[in-house]
Amino acid sequence: MLKELTPEQLQHNWNNLRYLVDVNFSGDRLEGLNEMYDYFEERMMFAPASGKEHFHNAHAGGYVEHVIHVTLSALKMKEVWERSGATINFTDEELVFAALHHDLGKVGDLAEDYYTPNDSDWHRKNQGMIYRHNDKLEFMTVTDRALWLLQHFGIKMTNNEYIGLRLTDGLYEEANKSYYIGYMPHKQLRTNIAYVLHQADMMATHIEYDMWKRGDYMPKPKKEKVEQSNKANKAFKELFGE
Repeated sequence: MLKELTPEQLQHNWNNLRYLVDVNFSGDRLEGLNEMYDYFEERMMFAPASGKEHFHNAHAGGYVEHVIHVTLSALKMKEVWERSGATINFTDEELVFAALHHDLGKVGDLAEDYYTPNDSDWHRKNQGMIYRHNDKLEFMTVTDRALWLLQHFGIKMTNNEYIGLRLTDGLYEEANKSYYIGYMPHKQLRTNIAYVLHQADMMATHIEYDMWKRGDYMPKPKKEKVEQSNKANKAFKELFGE
């Protein structure tokens, strides 16, 4: 069963995404992020997170839902790692930045969407292919396009943010192998942010898939406004009741 969000739900999720941007970033970076989100507002609000129904969040608004789920999962996962004795040498801001933008390339480029609706009823019914990849786009990996879009809008990132965003897909992305498999100490990752983000992305993706199979979905965020805060985990607890 394909999930469909109401206009109110689409707008509500978008407002939550913009809220998370506003409370976690500041200065020139916030200005650049707001410029980017203003530019992509309508397209991003309706973008799916994948093209096939049995993958995850292959519905209008699925992208925004997914990045919010990944960000929430990343903050939870970081706490698990920290309580278990891991070294946390990155900030919540860095974790949230990478989580919110790890799939940014799925929005497309400045003119074209990454996914387009599939007009073939046969493929929709028999293969669950709800969206097709847009063949008008120049080929880039999702991660490379995310990094390109961020630099286009002049949005700077820290070394931790680059490593985290670059490696969120883990070993599912062949280009990440040399980062994750370092046989010499000086070649090994020097921060756990990539591991935390990859596990968070996997957790959110599989939960979205499980809920699609069951026909139910993640609880709706609370509607009431919350007080401004620069702590991402506090913002999530207020928004989602976690």
